[in-house]
Amino acid sequence: MSLHAQPSVPSIPPIPEETARVAHAAFPRGNPYLTLRDDLGPAFVDKDFDDLYPKRGRPTYPPWRLALVTLLQFREGLSDRQAAEAVRARIDWKYLLGLDLTDAGFDHSVLTEFRGRLLAGGAEERLLERVLDAGRTQGLLKARGRQRTDSTHVLAAVRELNRLELLGETLRAALNALAVMAPAWLRGLALPAARM
Repeated sequence: MSLHAQPSVPSIPPIPEETARVAHAAFPRGNPYLTLRDDLGPAFVDKDFDDLYPKRGRPTYPPWRLALVTLLQFREGLSDRQAAEAVRARIDWKYLLGLDLTDAGFDHSVLTEFRGRLLAGGAEERLLERVLDAGRTQGLLKARGRQRTDSTHVLAAVRELNRLELLGETLRAALNALAVMAPAWLRGLALPAARM
């Protein structure tokens, strides 16, 4: 069963009290992600990405959170596994995403699935528009004639991440299958440092 949008929730939930307290104690001089959440507020709301919920399958994180994680992942050059680990481990990410400190995060494969739905639905432009709208609302972007968003480089980065993650997962699955079918052969090919 999938988690579906809740129409009664107009915006994203507030930052949990304990998360806010710990984040401000950890970063007394500020942090870009704390500032982003405090100054811009939530750039995304559930209704912006209702169509990006999976139609069936296991429960998932709300698309607005996955959209933010995708942007943070792109900004920091992280793999899907690293981004999922950052959601679990980093206080500044938990603050920005409005997560409880004990939130266990999600499996890294959720990001690949989300990017697939993002690309299939042509929503990458919408993702950038929400960020630009938030910047305009706060006066960070000023109208200087014609403005447009060019999502070509973002789209290419998203596709590249999907391909690299797919390649890594395919290699892992193949090695796992070989370890079951021909463990002695695989042990003979493994580097001595890789053997445990």
